Amino acid sequence: MKPTLFILAAGMGSRYGGLKQLDGLGPSGETIMDYSVYDALKAGFGKIVFVIRHDFEQEFREKVVSKYEGHVPVEVVFQDLDNIPEGFTRNPERTKPWGTGHAVLMGKDVINEPFAVINADDYYGRESFEILAQALRDMEGKKGEYCMIGFRIENTLSENGGVSRGLCEVSADGNLTGVTECHGIERKGDKLIHVLNGEEKEFPAGANVSMNMWGFTPDYFGYSEKAFVKFLSKYAGELKGEFYIPTVVNDLIEANEITLAVKETPSKWFGVTYAADREDTVNQFKKLVEEGVYPSPLF
Repeated sequence: MKPTLFILAAGMGSRYGGLKQLDGLGPSGETIMDYSVYDALKAGFGKIVFVIRHDFEQEFREKVVSKYEGHVPVEVVFQDLDNIPEGFTRNPERTKPWGTGHAVLMGKDVINEPFAVINADDYYGRESFEILAQALRDMEGKKGEYCMIGFRIENTLSENGGVSRGLCEVSADGNLTGVTECHGIERKGDKLIHVLNGEEKEFPAGANVSMNMWGFTPDYFGYSEKAFVKFLSKYAGELKGEFYIPTVVNDLIEANEITLAVKETPSKWFGVTYAADREDTVNQFKKLVEEGVYPSPLF
């Protein structure tokens, strides 16, 4: 069975402005997602699932999903604020989505095979998809054995401001022992820094970081549902609390319920964290097309 690619495309795109998931950045108007889908198909993925918001469904189907018809089966699921377990009610003033952990849960009725989770607005690189596809094939039929792609921090920075990354602690046998969310990571002189409690601290050079590129088997949905109930018991009435994938993963690792292998990639990330990143991203795709890495148009 071929693995599935699950793309988180429900984000607000607030820092960038507008629906960056639908922004044409490639030479023929390709979105970042188009490159992820292309790389995933080349690596052997067999289905694409998008999680989006209802409010841009029509535009999304016209601009994105229509491109893949005839290339790969596509499912669209929706992240809805009111899609929460029985017995809980949200604060009626809440408008913020419940977070990436909740977005993943939206796929539980359409995914029955090993699957990758990625962000819509990050370029991960062909090697990353090849490494992840092989890991997912190896995970078939197993439970509680997951993986993630680890990027070298130096390969994930923006020239236009600090970035948030999950710093991975990795055991001697290559398994994740924890992810710590770090903010404001950027180069200052010959050092990397991040901001902790308002102060600049040095960030470890060469460290593995998470770019939200995960590999799971379907049993993850069960763990995640339990974790979401626990989360809502504390935060259901709040306006801003979010339920994140790394929180679920950290708790499961701590409880010795799962193992999660960190698969290192040589790929260089790029994306549009800031509006000023757009020009550089357009140039990067142009260069990759000129080098023959991608055709144009892709589909």
